[in-house]
Amino acid sequence: MRLNILISLLLAAAARAAAAPLHLTTEHTPPASMRGADGLVTGRVTDKIRELMAHSGTEYAIEVLPWKRAFMMAQTQDQTCVFATSRTPEREPQFKWVGPIEETEWQFWGRPDHSFPLATLDDARKLRIGTYLGDARDEYLRSHGFTVDAASNDLANPQKLLLNRIDLWAVAIRNGASAPGPYDWTDKVVPLMVFNRVKLYLACNPSVPDELIDKLNATLPELRRDGTLSRVDRKYERATGKP
Repeated sequence: MRLNILISLLLAAAARAAAAPLHLTTEHTPPASMRGADGLVTGRVTDKIRELMAHSGTEYAIEVLPWKRAFMMAQTQDQTCVFATSRTPEREPQFKWVGPIEETEWQFWGRPDHSFPLATLDDARKLRIGTYLGDARDEYLRSHGFTVDAASNDLANPQKLLLNRIDLWAVAIRNGASAPGPYDWTDKVVPLMVFNRVKLYLACNPSVPDELIDKLNATLPELRRDGTLSRVDRKYERATGKP
């Protein structure tokens, strides 16, 4: 009798967890994710996540936060996921993963009048590299022994480059794009080298039920096949005038 009661309680708890809305966190990084004047969170990646939730029948709410807080909440709070984040070996056991949502290149950007050689990744070891504090590029370069100068706002890094406070800026560029986000520092800050290629995911707290993770991962290829994700990309290409 007691065993039956225990099983019933466990099944009820699992059902409640499966039905609980997901709390999705992200940061303000136009055009990937941004809050409009009306308070609605939109953007190229955000709209793909919304399509994924709608087509899988998943209830959710999106909150825009500073990146470190958004990431930490997905690490520590039940039913919480963060997007879009790199799936690194260090992060692999911390989350359940949905994706990839997008692919991106990690590039070193610098001044066009730079005087240092940069043919290989090892050439960058002698240089000062501007990073975004707490993101995957920052973690990767630190763990591999590079000299980093992290900023709490990534958009401080091009200014640091122009002031000669750093030699390189570690930038994430979506595949096919020509500049980081909607910003353009033509002729002032330029791409110098690709140093890694990564895929971006929705990373979920381990409390999110496996059944939901499986459903989301099964829905994503359908959105690729039926053109939903491509339509989102074209929408933002028209809006920004570039891929």
